[in-house]
Amino acid sequence: MIKAGIIGGAGYTAGELIRILINHPEVKLDFVYSTSQPGKPVAGVHQDLLGETDLQFSGQINKNVDVVFLCLGHGNSVKFLAENQFSGNTKIVDLSTDYRMSGEHSFVYGLPEFNKEKIKKADFIANPGCFATAISLAILPLAKAGLLQDDVHVNAVTGATGAGTSLSATTHFTWRDNNFSSYKAFEHQHLNEIGQSLKILQKDKLPEINFIPNRGNFSRGIHATAYTKFDGNLEQAKKIYSEAYIDSVFTFVVEEDLHLKQVVNTNKCLLKLQKFGDKLLITSIIDNLLKGASGQAVQNMNLMFGFEETSGLKLKASYF
Repeated sequence: MIKAGIIGGAGYTAGELIRILINHPEVKLDFVYSTSQPGKPVAGVHQDLLGETDLQFSGQINKNVDVVFLCLGHGNSVKFLAENQFSGNTKIVDLSTDYRMSGEHSFVYGLPEFNKEKIKKADFIANPGCFATAISLAILPLAKAGLLQDDVHVNAVTGATGAGTSLSATTHFTWRDNNFSSYKAFEHQHLNEIGQSLKILQKDKLPEINFIPNRGNFSRGIHATAYTKFDGNLEQAKKIYSEAYIDSVFTFVVEEDLHLKQVVNTNKCLLKLQKFGDKLLITSIIDNLLKGASGQAVQNMNLMFGFEETSGLKLKASYF
């Protein structure tokens, strides 16, 4: 078994990581580091783990663990790694935005459906963002086939957990309940990730991604719809997507109408394709905390260590 550590243990993504890792057959969770909760029971904060673990939050770091997950606020991972050194054998999975864009670092972008072979050889992974995951899985097969020739229009809704545990004016129950709003129209930070992947797969005539993110009055999940011009018929589109995901263990092209209860509490992405005139509509749904964060982080860890890709992630949807 490998030893794992978590940095920044009190948030939603850390809670989901703990839940997965304490039940992972190949992993021993060695420590959960938190500057705000040292010495306190992990299950006191993550109360879904009552009776599941007797771990306590640690104020100390074991620098010799086999893998460490960074669940820090955006901008804090770079600072943390500058101030803390791990062993030369420690692999790192960062769940923040800090290393997602290519640059002067050794982090590999961790979208397994399109970067699996690089992930297997990597020591450092930049885990994709939640919106970026849902939207990339919806449109990258077209880019891979060189068929993303026109602007893409995306409308996506995320649950309240996408904003993290820190309270703000738009995360209070009284604001979210019976409410709906858009934010960061055409300017969401995950557009940079999506564009970076598009450039790798389709170098010519890159389309514009017109993205409207929305806040929903539910806790978790992302429901995204993307449409663009497509000259082929529906069967041709389904063939492109089926071939793109033939080796993907969590992403499925389905015929059923999609709704979030099909994926919440799982590491799945479900896609449905529809053709309307000259437009292809792709619906994509994920759990923002699992396939959009912690589940994908464990999926990347499994690939890095040569474990079965689905290990620890065979989770049933909270369907009813």
